[in-house]
Amino acid sequence: MVKKMYGFILFSVFALVLAACGSDADSSGKSKDESASDSGDSANDEVEIFSWWTGAGEEDGLLALIDLFEEKHPDIKIKNAAVAGGAGTNAKAVLATRMQGDDPPSTFQVHGGAELNEGWVAADKMEPLDDFYKENDLMDKFPDDLIDLVSKDGKIYSVPVDIHRGNVLFYNMKVFEENDIDVPKTFDEFIAAADKLQDAGITPLALGDKEGWPATQVLENILLGVLGPDDYNKLFAGEIEFDDKRVKKAIDQFDKMLDYVNDDHASRNWQDSAQLVANGEAAMINMGDWAKGYFNNDLDMETNKDFGYFAFPETDGNFVVITDTFGLPQGVDNPDNVKEFLKVLSSVEGQDAFNPLKGSIPARVDADKSKYDEYGNDAMDDFNDSRLVPSLAHGSAASEGFLTKVNQAVNIFVTQRDADNLIQALKSAAAEL
Repeated sequence: MVKKMYGFILFSVFALVLAACGSDADSSGKSKDESASDSGDSANDEVEIFSWWTGAGEEDGLLALIDLFEEKHPDIKIKNAAVAGGAGTNAKAVLATRMQGDDPPSTFQVHGGAELNEGWVAADKMEPLDDFYKENDLMDKFPDDLIDLVSKDGKIYSVPVDIHRGNVLFYNMKVFEENDIDVPKTFDEFIAAADKLQDAGITPLALGDKEGWPATQVLENILLGVLGPDDYNKLFAGEIEFDDKRVKKAIDQFDKMLDYVNDDHASRNWQDSAQLVANGEAAMINMGDWAKGYFNNDLDMETNKDFGYFAFPETDGNFVVITDTFGLPQGVDNPDNVKEFLKVLSSVEGQDAFNPLKGSIPARVDADKSKYDEYGNDAMDDFNDSRLVPSLAHGSAASEGFLTKVNQAVNIFVTQRDADNLIQALKSAAAEL
């Protein structure tokens, strides 16, 4: 009922806007056609960019990208239709209403992988971009594994603008130094370091799973470490069962890691848990590398002085990809103008205008490394040299329906620590695959 009422309100507001704009004359007494002719503008000259980029860094990056586009195309107006709140949840709800009502924005932010392919492509709401890629010489500018994430049934449907890494641990360098802790590369080394930190009165691993997904992110990285990239992909493709003994091993490892997290994890979001690391109350946090931007910009910490970073244990050589992409929805009035925006977004210049401000790295393999800091350069090297795998926690590895059930099951496990129940929940959720 709430969803129906929400949709009705949105429809009513949209109808009122249409009614307000529906007069045949503007305030000057001219018809719409006359006014458009005089000004040289029309609705087709506007490109509406729909996203959830309203926070520090990400909004700066988007505005820089828009400025670059308007500099190159002063005749095309940009409408920044960003929707704030909920780490994208609010924006996705509004987008769903619009797409289902055949009122798509010109282009919209969507994670590569299942969120794109099993969502909007499967619903026949997107136009293929194979010709766009060929015309703009893009086929060799992105890694093949990344192009696979934005493709379905052999056709390409969106353009990646950024890359974040999910299998990275950030750590307080002073805490590690004072407690003589080496960077752990294996699960056993992690447990040994965690025991030492805990004995010193320091929380080894900060967790803030108030929103659910940070705990799922930890589990996905353990699964990658235990299964390896090929079987990790097979697991979320439904080709390996969730009662596989290696999945059980990963869940047991997850259970051990949870012995070392802060007691108040359920009341903290990821920023709150990162604050524990910044304060030296906790030693490490597994978070996407947007945490690096948070440490730098919000907490005024210096990379490789105040905090360091390393690949999640036993996942070195793999890169868990979270990528924001933009495509061409079916039924837009101005596909040529949208493609001009995608052309800027996909260019070296566009990606290098956007990513240093957002704190991400470019999706292109030929970007200008001098524009990125030490972490960015390390991440770019790893991105180019590692095996790329999609993130479950961020909607790339499996469908939204599956992820919702996994987040619920993981949340229960973190509280109850019942491995058998988690496995059964995962097996049940696998029907969504």
